Amino acid sequence: MTRRTLMAPLLVALLLTAACAGPPAAAPPAVPQPAVASPAGSAAAGDAMSGIDVVFLSTMVGHSERTLQIVRLARQRLRDDALRTLAAAIEATETDELAAMRGWLPTAGPWAGAATHHHAGHGDDAALDRLRAAPDTDVDRVLREVLADHQRAAADLARAQLDVGRNGQVRDLARRIEQSRTAEVGLLTGSPATAR
Repeated sequence: MTRRTLMAPLLVALLLTAACAGPPAAAPPAVPQPAVASPAGSAAAGDAMSGIDVVFLSTMVGHSERTLQIVRLARQRLRDDALRTLAAAIEATETDELAAMRGWLPTAGPWAGAATHHHAGHGDDAALDRLRAAPDTDVDRVLREVLADHQRAAADLARAQLDVGRNGQVRDLARRIEQSRTAEVGLLTGSPATAR
């Protein structure tokens, strides 16, 4: 079983554990999340952010940080113009999403202190090493493979969040992540991919 296929069940387990644990004992009841503009401009004021939402956001922060490492490592060496454009678009999108997620985490009410990064599955240093070691003639192919696998994992995480998440704003972000990462995988692999 690959690291990617283990990530979705791991996230669900983490999400369910957080949900079962309830808020910290000394914490006040969950408070509505302030209206913070999402990257798409929608806000879901009044939806309390749950531990499930916080685990997803902190996990995606780690995942997006790794995505940025991947594309920045390869961007100067890419030969294919379409791949260079896709990598730039991924970098811009995930930079914006990362800023939004980092901004939301401190507003998580009683869960804000629990917003630790869950990097399981994001720290695949072997993939980065493979990209670093790729000769210039192979870097496009290696980036496509590494990034496709990484973005599949992001789509899986987002899909799991859609099934268990509570905050409307976070679920909206998860929906957009699932759709965009699935489309990116299709472009990277040359095969049509569908999001739900």
